[in-house]
Formats: sequence, structure tokens, C-alpha cells
Amino acid sequence: MAGTVNGISTHILDTSLGRPVGGVSVTLEQSGASGWREIAVQSSDNDGRVKQMLPPGWQLQRGEYRLTFQTRDYFDARGVQGLYPVVAVTFTVTETADHYHIPLLLAPNGYSTYRGS
Repeated sequence: MAGTVNGISTHILDTSLGRPVGGVSVTLEQSGASGWREIAVQSSDNDGRVKQMLPPGWQLQRGEYRLTFQTRDYFDARGVQGLYPVVAVTFTVTETADHYHIPLLLAPNGYSTYRGS
């Protein structure tokens, strides 16, 4: 994606309310020979974004990554019974010069994701 700094970002939107979801803990992991390795844990900002999941100095590598969104606290704070207390999204990085934006569209009884820009 031309003009974009490489890395991994996310954006969480509550589709039932049409609003961003702030304060959700998001964990980034990378798959390796000995299993999953945690790289970073961050929280979404008030606009529902984590602009860069990779820690400073970390180089994006080819392979499988996983973003895990801790959604239970968000639903509990709203007094809503959510079906998915945790959402884990696994994706493959094939081009290390690219940026991988992985949004989460969230609702109490469902979610979807895609590669954004």
C-alpha cells in the first residue's frame, strides 16, 4: 500500500451503535516453531484505533500473526450480553514492506473483519 508505513494496525467499530470502541485490550502475537509469541499488548484509543501494534524497533516479518481482542469488558461495561468475550483474528503477512490494517466490526452477537487500508 503505497505511502503507508509498514506495520500492523486495527480499528474497532461497534456496528450495533455505529461508534468506535475505545479501551479494548488488543494483543498481537506471532506464530513460530515453539507456538505463539506475544509481541505487544495495547488498548484501542477513543476513536477505536491502535495505529501501530508493532513495538518501536520491531521489524515486520513474513508469517502468521494473531490479534486477540478482549471484548468481554466492553460488553459488560455497556450492560450487554455479548456472545464473544474474546475475538481472535489470525492473518498471514506475505509482504514485509506493506501495512496490514485489520479492523474489527463488532456487535453483541457477531463480528467480521477484513484487510483495510
